[in-house]
Amino acid sequence: MGEAGTASPATRPRATTLRRRLVVVLLGVLLLVTAALATASALALRGQLVDELDQSLVEASRREAEPPRADRPPGADVPADLPDDPGAGDDPARFPFGVGPGTVVVRTDGGTVALAGYVTTTGSFVQLDEAQVAALTSVPVDGEPHDVDVPDLGGYRAVATTREDGVGSVVAQSTADVDATVQQYVLVEVALGVVGLVGAAVLGTWLVRRSLRPLDDVAAAAGRVSELELARGEIDAIPRVPGDLTDERTEVGQVGAALNRMLENVETSLVARHESETQVRRFVADASHELRTPLASIRGYAELVRRSPDVVPPDTSRALDRIESEAVRMTGLVEDLLLLARLDAGRPLDREPVDLAALAVDAVTDAHAAGPGHDWGLELPGTDDGGDEADVDLVVTGDEASLRQVLANLLANARTHTPPGTRVDVRVRDEGDAVVVEVADAGPGIAPELRPVLFRRFARGDDARNRTGGSTGLGLAIVDAIVAAHGGTITVTSSTADEPGSAGTTLAVRLPRSRQRY
Repeated sequence: MGEAGTASPATRPRATTLRRRLVVVLLGVLLLVTAALATASALALRGQLVDELDQSLVEASRREAEPPRADRPPGADVPADLPDDPGAGDDPARFPFGVGPGTVVVRTDGGTVALAGYVTTTGSFVQLDEAQVAALTSVPVDGEPHDVDVPDLGGYRAVATTREDGVGSVVAQSTADVDATVQQYVLVEVALGVVGLVGAAVLGTWLVRRSLRPLDDVAAAAGRVSELELARGEIDAIPRVPGDLTDERTEVGQVGAALNRMLENVETSLVARHESETQVRRFVADASHELRTPLASIRGYAELVRRSPDVVPPDTSRALDRIESEAVRMTGLVEDLLLLARLDAGRPLDREPVDLAALAVDAVTDAHAAGPGHDWGLELPGTDDGGDEADVDLVVTGDEASLRQVLANLLANARTHTPPGTRVDVRVRDEGDAVVVEVADAGPGIAPELRPVLFRRFARGDDARNRTGGSTGLGLAIVDAIVAAHGGTITVTSSTADEPGSAGTTLAVRLPRSRQRY
């Protein structure tokens, strides 16, 4: 389970590029604008068509409401196949004159339906049923068009009027043609909108990529800086963002200019740090070199007093022993500091074939003598099927004395920081283009917070492992420096009793067969 306030990978929102967000926003705005315009135009078209229908409907209602003219013979406009009694009484002249096919007419006289129906395009008369008549007669009698839903016939616009003689009429025309036209118009708009959105997506993507290309160049410049080795050593000039990408009148230029200012500050700080480190290293090297002579004199005079024929009091003898032992310890510390100073200065090491298997055998033999209370083990590549030793090449090119010190320091570190009786195994194996040396112990392990600083100078693991002897805190730092000088790497794998698995520590040194830097 992750820490509080930290989203797990399953719940973390999916990262979206700026290009994609810009294109999505562009398409979203375009979609909203297109939908609004399409809706407005469709409503305007329907309103115009309904107005035209209303004008035709009002004209038809006016003609239907006019009484028959004297010059028009009875039944002149009655269709030929009209039934004898279509519901308009005995006088066929009362059938509506001047209305087109499909126009529905309901005529009432004194509350009685005198005519209710419409003429088809073929001239046939279709009578309305009671429900349809009831729907049409519910239209307000105000001479204005109204929407009405006629059962089984659909939507209509209807106008209801009353003549001076008390005869009422309702004229209605279907809105099916209007709806069909609007629907076709909407379909065309949708098709054009889809094509437009696809085109806008392609064009927008191209434009956004083109517009953000300078940002890619700025990111590439930052990426090149991130690949530089800035942790140690002399710092070369850090590359800057090109001048054409630092115009602060643009957003990208502001980012580029800010990045250049930051790189300038970083470069200045790194140069100052390197100069300070160089001075410190020079001082350490000079001080270490100068301290060797007085320390040797101290040891010599202590030994000279011990060998004096005069009787030395016991207290004085013990003091001489302490002086000599501390001088030896100080001499070792000075030698370690001097070695680190030489490695930091990049002094060349010897280059010759070195058999790591032979070095491992010698190192384990020396460890047996120095730490008889530990259980030492050595694992080399196995034998072949005939029982003879397998021909495995464990030779690298490097400085034998330095590599011998690497193994000695690793075994001394295991002996110092693990209790007596601990099993310590040295394993050497071939990995094709490299040889790996591992020193694994079954001790109490290293605390997690100390592992990242394990190879720093004067770092101590007293809080993580049992301390049975003195430690300068330079042993693993020297190992790391020597391995790095050979172009190799060193890694640590450790677990304590509080962590899953068995407790123990493994330090693995990987050395290439050919040196990469000297």
